[in-house]
Amino acid sequence: MAAPRRPWRPRVSEAAQNARAWPFEEARKVVARLGDETRPAIFETGYGPSGLPHIGTFGEVARTTMVRRAFEALTGGRIPTRLIAFSDDMDGMRKIPPTLPNQDRMAPFLGRPLTEVPDPFGTHESFAHHNNARLRSFLDDFGFEYEFVSATEMYRSGAFDEALLATLRAYDKVMEIMLPTLGPERRATYSPFLPVNPETRVVEQVPVIARDVDAGTITWKDADGKTFETPVTGGHAKLQWKADWAMRWYALGVDYEMAGKDLIDSVTQSSKICRAIGGNPPAGFNYELFLDEKGEKISKTKGNGLAVEEWLTYASPESLALFMFQKPKTAKRLYFDIIPKAVDEYFTFASKYAEEDEAKRLENPVWHIKGAPATASGTPISFAMLLNLVSASHSQNRDVLWGFISRYVPGATPETEPELDKLVGYAIRYYADFVAPSKSFRAPTATERQALEELSAQLEGMEGASAEDIQNVVYEIGKAHFEQLRDWFGALYQVLLGQQQGPRFGSFVALYGVPETRAMIAEALQRDAAE
Repeated sequence: MAAPRRPWRPRVSEAAQNARAWPFEEARKVVARLGDETRPAIFETGYGPSGLPHIGTFGEVARTTMVRRAFEALTGGRIPTRLIAFSDDMDGMRKIPPTLPNQDRMAPFLGRPLTEVPDPFGTHESFAHHNNARLRSFLDDFGFEYEFVSATEMYRSGAFDEALLATLRAYDKVMEIMLPTLGPERRATYSPFLPVNPETRVVEQVPVIARDVDAGTITWKDADGKTFETPVTGGHAKLQWKADWAMRWYALGVDYEMAGKDLIDSVTQSSKICRAIGGNPPAGFNYELFLDEKGEKISKTKGNGLAVEEWLTYASPESLALFMFQKPKTAKRLYFDIIPKAVDEYFTFASKYAEEDEAKRLENPVWHIKGAPATASGTPISFAMLLNLVSASHSQNRDVLWGFISRYVPGATPETEPELDKLVGYAIRYYADFVAPSKSFRAPTATERQALEELSAQLEGMEGASAEDIQNVVYEIGKAHFEQLRDWFGALYQVLLGQQQGPRFGSFVALYGVPETRAMIAEALQRDAAE
């Protein structure tokens, strides 16, 4: 079903016409594609159910949802929209993932459609049904609005029959498109149609030796030389994936689908096939792939990626959505160290959102992440600051941390600041897993010792002073002792906190407390003297 039409305020739609954020640029492609048509605009994302949904799945659905939302704003909600989450669950299972349990139950089903392979977890009708359920749960948890579509159901119900027959009629054109892209060995056996063996149920990759367009059948031989004539309709055969992608666009009338940079060639070939069978390939763009901390492409096989569950252990879904929103056509490193920055950037955008006019809101990532009308606000303490509070206080007790917070923000409680309370929990977990194991204090130099002693002396009597006043003192001491202020701040972080970077120090002192900061300085100097 198409999404119900949403009441868009005229000034939002008017402002959207000049919005420059990338989802609007993409949405304009769909507006131009539909022209004067008022049929629903179809957005699609694809999913391979041989594995579980991952961070790339989230990114593709989140980004497509952003484009869909921008389209609705551009059109004032006059044109219904649909987002199809398509599962390629009729693919044959070529290998068994090594991490699965009960692999002996699955082995006899190699080559058969994923919807016919037993569920190794014993909870669903098949392996594909299990993973499809996980996909739907995954998308539901994030509140995505979508329609789930199963390839197996579409093939077997006859919903794809017309498109499959169109592909059979265009068989020679499809071969002309695909054969030049294949190596000699593959070229000799390639066929866009993969018949399902009626005896073994294996999805066969065999050449077609004859075809009957009027009957809607193909003829082929199995490995033993036995000849079969198979209908291309009704789930008796499926298409190779590039042809399958093209056929799906044609059958479902897809208007927009994005894909990773590694699929540029596939998009090109599938678009040609879609035109050959009488369709119009969708608009879209190719997003860049994620890199690990070493700058290498993230691979599920290598295990060098960051899972959605891992991100959400230490940060909010909104921060992950922000990471997906920013520069989708630029390769970005995806690893644990970027999480604090993403969290604080999201709340920086959120703090500005309430004060912005409609035009500026449409450029703000919060609008694209939260939807419209979005409500968002910042937090009085940054995530980076909370990490350093946990570090300096040597406490991972929420009550202790809230004692510091309520002094810094009078009247603040977990109940009055629920977003901040979530950040406290994230900060405790992130600190325990990533900051604490890498903490390394160093001894101060003679110059740094002198500056630290002076800072402690000047802080005396400043209890209750503003963060800005404390920061001014820190600056003045730094300018008096160091040629470069960054050397001074580096010393504060490395000597006092045991880390390479830290917060704005005046704000940190105001949060942590003047007496506590002076005690921390004294401890660091005594530790150095003892060594």
